[in-house]
Amino acid sequence: MNLSRKRKKELRKLQSQATTLWESQQVLLGQAGEVAREAGRQLGNYNREQFVPGVRQTYEKYAAPYVNQGVATSKRIYNKNIVPAAGAVIGSALSVWDAANEKREDLAAGRGFTAIDVSALQKRAAKYGKKASRQLVVNTAPPKKGIGAGGVIAIVFGIAAAAGVLYAAWQTLRADDELWVADDPLRAPDA
Repeated sequence: MNLSRKRKKELRKLQSQATTLWESQQVLLGQAGEVAREAGRQLGNYNREQFVPGVRQTYEKYAAPYVNQGVATSKRIYNKNIVPAAGAVIGSALSVWDAANEKREDLAAGRGFTAIDVSALQKRAAKYGKKASRQLVVNTAPPKKGIGAGGVIAIVFGIAAAAGVLYAAWQTLRADDELWVADDPLRAPDA
């Protein structure tokens, strides 16, 4: 099928316009990428300079006193009530175990049943109880410095905000299928 000169000229003109449009679209996409990168950088700066300190300050003002009080109370109850009781139970059990071993040795040696020395048993129970209590006590040293719950919350919010910005940029930059131009930047569409 032969095309007239006029049609060929119109088709070449249309192909030239498509090539120009394609090149300008590639430049626009490059600029949109730069804008998205800068928006991400600015979001990181905002998060680091405004959001994280605000969340940390709010946490330290409202939640930290109650959390610290709860931890201190738990440690105090554990160290003053639970540890001594557990130490006494462990000490008693170990001293009974020692007494049973002594009786077994006496029977094996042919000495038979002898009276149990209750005071020695009590001393051993106290000794074992103190040793067990020392191992069970929770250290009440000052808390370590580092990222706390507020920092973790701020990081989560920062990631969510960055994801929102990226999603908004993606929605803005994407186009309908009819308007989208092929990804090959070197080749213009054929007419």
